[in-house]
Amino acid sequence: MRYFKAAAGAAAAMALVVVSPAAAGADDGKGHAPGGDVTTVVGGLDGPRQLSEYKGRRLIVAEADTGEVTWIDPRGGRSQTILSGLGNAQGVDYVRGLIYVAVGESFGPPPAEGPVPPSQQLVEATPGGEILRTWDLLAYELENNPDGQQQFVDGEPFETLSNPFSVLAQPHRILVSDAGANAVLSIDRKTGEISTFFIPPVITDVEGCAEAFNNPGTVGCDPVPTEITEGPDGKIYVGTLGAEVPGAARVYVLDQHGTQVGVIDGLTGVTGVAVDHKGTVYVSNVLEGAPMGEGPPPADFDPSTVGELTRIERDGDRATAQVTMPTGLEFEGRDLYASAWSIAAFLGMPSAGEIQKVGPGAFTPAP
Repeated sequence: MRYFKAAAGAAAAMALVVVSPAAAGADDGKGHAPGGDVTTVVGGLDGPRQLSEYKGRRLIVAEADTGEVTWIDPRGGRSQTILSGLGNAQGVDYVRGLIYVAVGESFGPPPAEGPVPPSQQLVEATPGGEILRTWDLLAYELENNPDGQQQFVDGEPFETLSNPFSVLAQPHRILVSDAGANAVLSIDRKTGEISTFFIPPVITDVEGCAEAFNNPGTVGCDPVPTEITEGPDGKIYVGTLGAEVPGAARVYVLDQHGTQVGVIDGLTGVTGVAVDHKGTVYVSNVLEGAPMGEGPPPADFDPSTVGELTRIERDGDRATAQVTMPTGLEFEGRDLYASAWSIAAFLGMPSAGEIQKVGPGAFTPAP
C-alpha cells in the first residue's frame, strides 16, 4: 500500500505518515528551494490543485485545503485570494468574466458555525466572490450513472460516487472531469443542462489490471479522470489516474464532440495535463517516488523527491523532470507552471504549497 493514496482518486483521500516540516527539508513550511531549472514564483498556498489562465498574463489556482481560489502574477510573484468558503476546491477555470470551480467530496464534520461549504458540485462565481449558480454533480451521478458500475452495496455507496476534480470552461459549455463518477460531464452555460461528454474505459490491458477487483461485477482498473484541458490544436485532453497502477494511466485526446481521436498510454498516476504551442504534452504525477509498504517510511525519507513531470513529444520521445508533488499544469505564454507541494498538508506541512516555473533544462530523457 502506498502512504500516498491519490488525492484525485475515487475516494480522494490519502493515508499519509505525518512528519514535521523540518524532517521534510522545508525551511519554514512555506518556501523551498527547487533544483535544476525549476523556480518558485509563489509560496504559502494551501493544497494547490488545478491551474488555469486568468485575465491575460495571470494564473488562477484552486486551493483544496482551504476552499479558496487565488489569482497569481507568475512574473511579479503577487497573489490574491478572490473566492473562499468553497470546501474541497480542486478545479478552476475562467471564461467570459466568470470563474468555475469543481468542488470535490467533503471530508470531516461540517463547520460548527457558518454555512456548510458546497460538496460534489460545480460552482459559478464572479471574481468579486458572488456565487451565481451551482450544479449538483452527485445528483447527476445518482440519476444517470454514466459508467454503469454498481453504486451501492447493502444500501451504502461502494466507493466515492462523485468527486469533481478539474474544469475546462469554454464559451458555451463547461466540461468537468468527475474522478468519482469515472466520467467527463458537460454543462450548457445558457440552459444549465448537464450531460455526459466522455466515459474513459476501464483498463484491463496492463499488468495489475487485467483481473483486478474493481466493484461488484467489474474487473480492471478504474480510469479516474483527473485534469481536462484544451490544446492549441482545438483538441481536448483528459488525463486519468489509472488506479495508480504503473502504466495504466492515459491521456485521451478528444475532438470537440467528445469522440476519441488519440490516446497517450504507458503513463502512471496522471494528475495534470498541459499542451504547448508545438503540441508537446506535459503530464504530472503527484505520487511518483512515494514510499510503498506497511509501517513507517524509511528514516531517510525525503518528501521533496516525491513527484514527477513527463514531457511527451509529438514523435513519442519522453523526458522527465523532478517537481515535488505536482498536480495542476498550465502554460502562460510559452512558460510552463506547476502547482507543487500540493498534498503537503497530509505530511503535516500546512501552507507549504507553491506555484513553480519549470524550464526546459529541468527535463532529462526518460530511460
